Amino acid sequence: MIVYHKNNEIDREQWDLCVRNSHSIKPYGYSWYLDIMAPGWEALVDDDYDSVFPVPCRSVLGIRYVATPVFLQHLDAYSPDKPPAEALGEFLDYLPDFFRLVDLCVGHRIENDGFRISEMNNYTIDLSLPYEDLRLNYSRHCLRNIETASANSPELADDIRPDELIDLFIKNKGREIRGIKPVDFERLRNLMNFCIKNRKGSIIGVRAERKKLIYGMFIVEFNGCKTMLFVVNTAASRERRIGYYVVDQLIKNNASSKTVLDFAGSSIPSVASFMESFGSAGTPFFRIYRNRLIWPVKIIK
Repeated sequence: MIVYHKNNEIDREQWDLCVRNSHSIKPYGYSWYLDIMAPGWEALVDDDYDSVFPVPCRSVLGIRYVATPVFLQHLDAYSPDKPPAEALGEFLDYLPDFFRLVDLCVGHRIENDGFRISEMNNYTIDLSLPYEDLRLNYSRHCLRNIETASANSPELADDIRPDELIDLFIKNKGREIRGIKPVDFERLRNLMNFCIKNRKGSIIGVRAERKKLIYGMFIVEFNGCKTMLFVVNTAASRERRIGYYVVDQLIKNNASSKTVLDFAGSSIPSVASFMESFGSAGTPFFRIYRNRLIWPVKIIK
């Protein structure tokens, strides 16, 4: 039987055991990730944690809704036994009616006429092959850009603080991107600090003259998956093709291992093209949307 749990009713030990046994290599469904990035999250739980589904809920002006948190690519139904798409479909049928708006990214396509479903782009690379073999899948454009970047002999820096990386993003792109609030950056900062402290993540980047940071990347490292969760480019790094160099170094340093490199996706064509140029495979996720708000609130959402 599926039961709805409020945040303080969730047994986090049993929750994480279920997620771990579902063989999920991505960290988004674990309680520690949800506690940081989706405070107050609630949940649907089936048969004493045999399968679980996180519900990142919010409330505005008394209206409760479900939405994908910033810096959390997608969620899923987690079950050791059921196929994820089947479990996901069952959980969505039990989602309480008081959530009048649902705008959530999930890992599997479902068949449900109650939701509008759209496919989102993500790309991954299985790094089990030797570097020389992985490099054969690079596009010519990618190889040229790596050569251009290497000519400047960039050095990877690992002494970058979370505040430094976030400040670089805000100065370069943050003001242009709508929908990211100060509280979202605070949660990201907390996630970075937690992951670094608990060896679940790292920050790497490249500095230029006078140790000025021109490129940075926060990587969540969990269950054999390295997720490029937060990448910051600048005009200087784009000119020097630093992004190509850094990703190539990541692939080289982790080749011949049981590691998956996850680019964390993008709907921006130029960024998607960058990801594909390394020979990555498309691993889509899906946005499900349902709006049952009353008029005129409905037209605002």
